[in-house]
Amino acid sequence: MIRIIFVGRVKEEWLREQIEEYVTRIGRFIRIDIDEVKDEKILGRDYEKIKKAEGERILNILGDDYAIALDANGKSLDSPEFAKALKKAGDDNKRLTFVIGGALGLHDDVLKRCNLKLSLSRMTFTNQMVRLLLVEQIYRAFTILAGMEYHK
Repeated sequence: MIRIIFVGRVKEEWLREQIEEYVTRIGRFIRIDIDEVKDEKILGRDYEKIKKAEGERILNILGDDYAIALDANGKSLDSPEFAKALKKAGDDNKRLTFVIGGALGLHDDVLKRCNLKLSLSRMTFTNQMVRLLLVEQIYRAFTILAGMEYHK
């Protein structure tokens, strides 16, 4: 089973539709759940306190899952390597959870708790776009593992 924890909600309908499309596709291979935790208002506030509050919400629901944080400073994998990592994590653990922070990223406490830090790119994306990129890459990984043509 795969779970994705997001901070905040996806505001654009077209983006929600695309994310849901890939979640449905992934569901052909494995159960996938998405949990959204409340984000904090950013304007004029202490960024560290905001990340801490959001991080506490994440840690409260993370449990003992094998957790992968999406972080710009994380490890970069190509799609076949990502597929192998998903398979290995799935073979070794009961639930694999991806964690995507809010607009300010993840608090250090969350990063320390995660088993792996993964970077989708060295570029900066909105946390909402990262959601779409992640679910597409998860789907791509399962097509690679199944020997399907999609990933080419």
